[in-house]
Amino acid sequence: MKLAIECQPRPDGSKPNALRRSGKLPAVLYGHKGTESISLVLSAKEAERLMREASINNTLIDITVPEVPWAGKALLREVQTHPWRGTPYHVSFYAVADHGDLEVNVPLHFVGTATGVKVSGGSLETAMGSLEVRCAASIIPENIEVDVSNLEVGDTIHISQLVLPAGVAALGDPERVVASVVAGREE
Repeated sequence: MKLAIECQPRPDGSKPNALRRSGKLPAVLYGHKGTESISLVLSAKEAERLMREASINNTLIDITVPEVPWAGKALLREVQTHPWRGTPYHVSFYAVADHGDLEVNVPLHFVGTATGVKVSGGSLETAMGSLEVRCAASIIPENIEVDVSNLEVGDTIHISQLVLPAGVAALGDPERVVASVVAGREE
């Protein structure tokens, strides 16, 4: 999925609440020159569209800041939302280079119904909802499918057994359990 957004530098002395009242959202871009960051503003409508289409630490976004002369790719790193309205309050972007690998969390998507659940009355227990991986920014997967259809009661799937796309490497203990099928309880 390719997303693009245009931001403006945040005016000096501007107050975040005044920006929000005027239909703008405060944002920050960091990582483009090491430790330096840029304070930005973007349209609140664009930010809401971005929140619907992008996922945090997983979607690459083309960002243009015309007045700074900076344009490049960034990850949506953090979204702060209003406590009870649920609307975006502040957005953080992390600039990524076209070379080098990133460490990101990718959601796991469990597919199929385990044989041990269908036939033996067991239950599927998932130990992880996402997996930390290392890969180039251009090939970050939206999710990783975990096929559980062949699991019997007592079977487990470990990180080392996951089928990952080319260029994507799992981080962490390869023997960590991702999912297992346990025996059902007697009533």
